[in-house]
Amino acid sequence: MNSELTVLELIKDNYQEIFSAERKVADFILKNPENAVNSNVSELAQKSGVSDATIIRFCKHIGFQGYYQMRIQLSADLGRHSAANMLNEIDESDPVSSMFQRFANNLIEIGRNISVKEMEYCVGLINGADHVHLIAVGNTSPHAMYMGFRLERLGVHATYNMLPEYMMNHINLAKENDIIIALSESGSSKQIIQMLDFAKRKGLKNIVITGYRHSPVSKYADCLLLTKVAGEAFDYLKEYSHLNCIAVVDAVLE
Repeated sequence: MNSELTVLELIKDNYQEIFSAERKVADFILKNPENAVNSNVSELAQKSGVSDATIIRFCKHIGFQGYYQMRIQLSADLGRHSAANMLNEIDESDPVSSMFQRFANNLIEIGRNISVKEMEYCVGLINGADHVHLIAVGNTSPHAMYMGFRLERLGVHATYNMLPEYMMNHINLAKENDIIIALSESGSSKQIIQMLDFAKRKGLKNIVITGYRHSPVSKYADCLLLTKVAGEAFDYLKEYSHLNCIAVVDAVLE
């Protein structure tokens, strides 16, 4: 891949070489780069009228390892992380207060997107469960550990582990009145998808806490709690922030 070219330039250079289905993706990104960069794989596939697999093939054909790498580069190309843009977002007279105000406003919007009915249903599932089995991988694992600790302090039996093999074993041994809580910011972790699919086939209820409504893990949710605001700009420098997810977890356990 020519690192000097932007994503849009790479798409144009490779346009004649990619398959017809992939051109639908190319056309959408070229016309709507801002919209595309704020979409996960499933959302971009839906907007382009193709499958998730086509998105991945498209990214590889224009020189990237996968969608996430292409998305990061597109975000950088659009200038989301320039120092000037970051400074423009901060009130120079009180930069610390300004940052905390942005955090607060974002959390309020997340709260508005979670209905009372959905929250009550989620809490009801937890209160009525014999055991709660928490599953998460990678950067989201600390969220599961935190939630598991909080649940046990509240008297709720919970299992949580850093190893996917142990999580799958917990699901395998789960009883009829147990529930699963899956935490996945991206909503596309293959291991989490496999665990949720297994849990669903066992007849267990799944609570899914994720950043995207249209994501692979969301399809398995009996109760879906979102940790991102619709239309929130993708920022790979902040993608690993735990603030939103922990706030949703705390709201559930409040």
